[in-house]
Amino acid sequence: MSSAKTPLLGFALALTALSSACASTGVSKEEKALAQAVEAALAPASQEEREAANRADPLTRANFWGKEYQKDPQSIENALQFADALRAIGSQDRAIDVVGKTLVLHPGNADLLMMSGRILMAQGNHEAARASFEQVTRAAPGRADGWAALGTAFDQMEMHRQAQMNYQRALSIEPARVTTLTNYGLSLLLSGDLAGAEAQLRAAAAQPDAGPRVTENLALVIGLQGRFDEMKEVSAQNAPDKVAEQNAALLRGLVQPARTYDALIGGGNTSTSTAPGSKRQLRGTLNQ
Repeated sequence: MSSAKTPLLGFALALTALSSACASTGVSKEEKALAQAVEAALAPASQEEREAANRADPLTRANFWGKEYQKDPQSIENALQFADALRAIGSQDRAIDVVGKTLVLHPGNADLLMMSGRILMAQGNHEAARASFEQVTRAAPGRADGWAALGTAFDQMEMHRQAQMNYQRALSIEPARVTTLTNYGLSLLLSGDLAGAEAQLRAAAAQPDAGPRVTENLALVIGLQGRFDEMKEVSAQNAPDKVAEQNAALLRGLVQPARTYDALIGGGNTSTSTAPGSKRQLRGTLNQ
């Protein structure tokens, strides 16, 4: 029996003993109060209490769900909420431990596998995350987020063709999902397909729930194709004109052919190793 269950077992035994005593011989008010306290401690929180906890600060939320998880470690909801709260306070190792123990009790549960994959991605363990997301796609092939998450894992492993196949599968289920369209576009960008990246990012930016980051990525792709005036127009939707102009000027300088050392000291040759479309240049730009 695990140590996590031992205190609860003690409470349960105490409650049983007190309840039996109340029923057979009668007990004092103090003993009845203790029995009620034990029963209250073992009872799950109400829906209102759970919602209030999720609105609280991260530490309070983690403490609340830790107690709920101790009451019932077999509950999928308790495990997911506790793991998510642990992630919010930076306890990734504890979070993956909680999810792993619950997966033993509920093997193949898609929600637990998704949480496991997300934690592993945050830890930088992309290969293990990929394996977890692949299990999600087998357990719940109709989940767009599972295919999309698998795509991001492949992208992190620099396997962009495989990533894009999974983004396409996700979009066949949810064609307007902004995060999938955006990640698909960025994956194409990493592959050097600027036109394809622009098409996906335009589709993402057209969605009503698209945020400023989508527009920024679209402006970047347009600028990398040398259309700086259009880049400024797109960027200005979320930034002041002065900032949009500065961004365009900066990108214009980055994508110009870099001069060699000989050219800088008086020679005339230049290098085109950083021209737009170069995979090396695109990767460096995205990492900044």
